[in-house]
Amino acid sequence: MALQTITQVSRDFDVSTRTLRYYEKLGLLESIKQDGYAYRMYDEAALTRLGQIILLRRLRVSLKDINTILTSQSTLTALNILSQSMAALDSEITALSTVRDIIGEFVGRLKASASVTLHPDVFSDASMRHVMASLPLITIQAKEEKSMSELNQANEVLSKLRDVRIIQLPPCTVASYHFIGENPEETVGGVISKFTKDVDLYGAKPDARLFGFNHPSPSAERPVYGYESWVTIPDDMDVPEPLVKKRFDGGLYAVHSIKFGDFHEWDWLYQWAAGHGKYAVNMAPEGEEIMGGCLEEHLNWVYQNHLSRSEDGSGDAIGGQLDLYLPIKLK
Repeated sequence: MALQTITQVSRDFDVSTRTLRYYEKLGLLESIKQDGYAYRMYDEAALTRLGQIILLRRLRVSLKDINTILTSQSTLTALNILSQSMAALDSEITALSTVRDIIGEFVGRLKASASVTLHPDVFSDASMRHVMASLPLITIQAKEEKSMSELNQANEVLSKLRDVRIIQLPPCTVASYHFIGENPEETVGGVISKFTKDVDLYGAKPDARLFGFNHPSPSAERPVYGYESWVTIPDDMDVPEPLVKKRFDGGLYAVHSIKFGDFHEWDWLYQWAAGHGKYAVNMAPEGEEIMGGCLEEHLNWVYQNHLSRSEDGSGDAIGGQLDLYLPIKLK
């Protein structure tokens, strides 16, 4: 079997190139670097492993447990982990079934008095307190955060995005680098990383921040896409080529934090904003050419870059947290 590029694998398995690199950082996946070729390549064994990772993730197995299963030589290890997952699901199913029964009881009572003004104590019925007290709250909270149908149910999305903040980004000056081609995030990250170290940006601007966005976004018709990053700099700082000095006007955003790799939560954030009573989504007219004006902020990136990242853009910050910024406006 011929080696496949990271872009081919990303397209065929419907997983982002950043997620593939994250799996490598965790030791879950291995790629090959050929002499004279700068990009990651994957052989048949790696593709088989990736298929296993994706299957287990869809079964809601954690990355830590996936690593244990795939590196262990013991069938018993996999059996124990999957049995624990099944037991957790059984507990969750029981809890949800109880919740459904309680809701059904309330629905019946409300239907019986549909023409009567709602009494404030209707949800404090003493006869049902002992039933509700038995519900495992932690399990219910886990259900709110992780659901097998979460991508298709907007009402569950609303319950998951409890950390959405409304933030006004102020105007700022940035050093920008844009690249279209194989592994654009990695290429851009390497250039920005080198720049911040060369100018000792953390010393000159301890509050410097890093933002990025697809430019343009990948699609079936455009498998080779681009990425652009902005790092905030002092207004009077000179920027060497190939970077470009720009002025960002700022704006109003709905912001949601994710763990690296959970980029599907962009859809959740969009649904949250689209159904909001006070705010409306305010995508840029350029659309997918610049990811609609959305931004991804790598938290504490400049500080971590000065401590531990290498010039190719790799290091501890890759596995950290990101803030997703969706442009919004008042209705």
